[in-house]
Amino acid sequence: MQELISFYTQEISKYKNELARVKKQLYASSMLRLFVFCVAAIGIYFLYGNTKFIVGIVLVTIVLFLYLVTRHSQLQKHRDKLKALIAINETEIEVQERKFQHLPDGEEFKNPLHYYSQDIDLFGRGSFYQYSNRTALKHGSETLAELFNENSIDNIDEKQEAIKELSKMPKWRQEYSAIASLSKTETQVDAIEKWLVNYTPFMPKIMKYIPLVFSVFSLTILTLYFLDILPESSLIIWLFVGLGVTGIFTRKITRLGTNSSKVQDTFEQYNKLLTILENTEFKSVLLRKRKEEIISDNRRTSKVIHEFSRHLGALDQNSNMAYLIFGNGLFLRGLATCFKIEKWIAIHGKSVEKWFSVIAFFDAYNSLGNFAFNHSKYTYPKLVNDTTIIKSKNAGHPLLNPETTVLNNIHIDKEQFFIITGANMAGKSTFLRTVSLQIVMANLGLPVCAKEVTYSPIKLITSMRTTDSLTDDESYFFSELKRLKFIVDQIQLDRYFIVLDEILKGTNSTDKAIGSRKFIEKLVRSKSTGIIATHDLSLCESAEELTQIKNYYFDAEIVNNELHFDYSFKKGICKNMNASFLLKKMEIVD
Repeated sequence: MQELISFYTQEISKYKNELARVKKQLYASSMLRLFVFCVAAIGIYFLYGNTKFIVGIVLVTIVLFLYLVTRHSQLQKHRDKLKALIAINETEIEVQERKFQHLPDGEEFKNPLHYYSQDIDLFGRGSFYQYSNRTALKHGSETLAELFNENSIDNIDEKQEAIKELSKMPKWRQEYSAIASLSKTETQVDAIEKWLVNYTPFMPKIMKYIPLVFSVFSLTILTLYFLDILPESSLIIWLFVGLGVTGIFTRKITRLGTNSSKVQDTFEQYNKLLTILENTEFKSVLLRKRKEEIISDNRRTSKVIHEFSRHLGALDQNSNMAYLIFGNGLFLRGLATCFKIEKWIAIHGKSVEKWFSVIAFFDAYNSLGNFAFNHSKYTYPKLVNDTTIIKSKNAGHPLLNPETTVLNNIHIDKEQFFIITGANMAGKSTFLRTVSLQIVMANLGLPVCAKEVTYSPIKLITSMRTTDSLTDDESYFFSELKRLKFIVDQIQLDRYFIVLDEILKGTNSTDKAIGSRKFIEKLVRSKSTGIIATHDLSLCESAEELTQIKNYYFDAEIVNNELHFDYSFKKGICKNMNASFLLKKMEIVD
């Protein structure tokens, strides 16, 4: 851990030094703009009455000022990126110190009907998502949640290879995340994609040529005016002609400008992300496949996006009064820009969804690569196709403090079912979530918290936290029955590792024992594999008749009138229960 903290601390120091330098440049840039403005004002004051010189000073000042504003904006963006990089490294130090509860928790991704996410603390406060998520884009966060919920066992080796590669690129990942974090769009990505696909153009095709011809005439009139061949009135009349032509489309230009201003920042930042991807040579198959999706007709997608971003920026200049009057009045810039935007949308609009998907994929996979980087001692499961489902040596839960966690060995074969008994708080539920999370992480391609892991890929399904539904007028017991029915139906369709925690809690003890026994027998007959935790010791008797069932337990001891847990996974049946002891200890009963 100290090596990681040292790395992140060094990065913070480097970026803070660079940030100090950029702040000085920003101050100098502000002073230069003020100087240009003052020089222009002084020039106009001393040349007052000489119209030609004043017009010349105004035009030169506008051009120079626009350049300085653009340069200042670039410095501001560089400053913001440095701040984002500092924040990224500070976050990593906090997480290393187990302080991550302030990070996005993915509460919106909770789904009680999912195969497992409700049961294993995948989303919500203190969840694995909150601990591992470093996405900077909303679209990326959604993609990461989809990966967590995917329950897919396809191409795990490719996923492992991709995560290994990204884990070795910490500075690249941070650069990508910092740029992504600067995208503060008003409009969600799916709304942008829908707008582009459904956009209806309003510019006539002849508008491809009219602004060019009009600009030639404007330059000619300006030249003749400065040569004293044409009077000042000619220039003013021509200016109003241009404003009149633009005025015909004003309402539609304004509407397009409003929409464009909402998406410009997204395209500008996404263009930078695409440039990073295009300039990076990936070795892993999965990363290369996704990168290929942004290569079209041998033309870099970043250039295509940059072209659109530039058009959007040009249209946004209409908010500048000087540009609005002179740019549209003399050169019809608004009309020319609208035509270019509509032409771009017609050619590339339907490809944007695919490009954005690639950007979100890398944003999500950066989180996975970052997790692997931060847990270099974790193990990538060795994938096999034999009798072993999962065999882990010194397995633990990644959300528990590694300095105090008790590690256990796990070995479960195909068609085996473990029945785990144990005292309250002895570690049964934590063990179930440890095994479940190892399967989810293995299927994601992530390294898991263990010294050695052999794994035969299998999907996961759980029933651990069934709740009643007041809105659906549903009892707890009926909700649990629906969940068990869901499991029975799913195992008819595919192979699943089944994890159950104290099933049939909503009925009486005798009925529960009979029902649980029959349900276990059904799972065994279906050749399923899994684990069930229970306080019902009678359920352990099924191991005497069914060889597929194995009994394990977690123990508790009372030493010097205090309850002690060793959290060790042991073979056999638990004999020591602690409910009555705790009732007396807490003076609830005599």
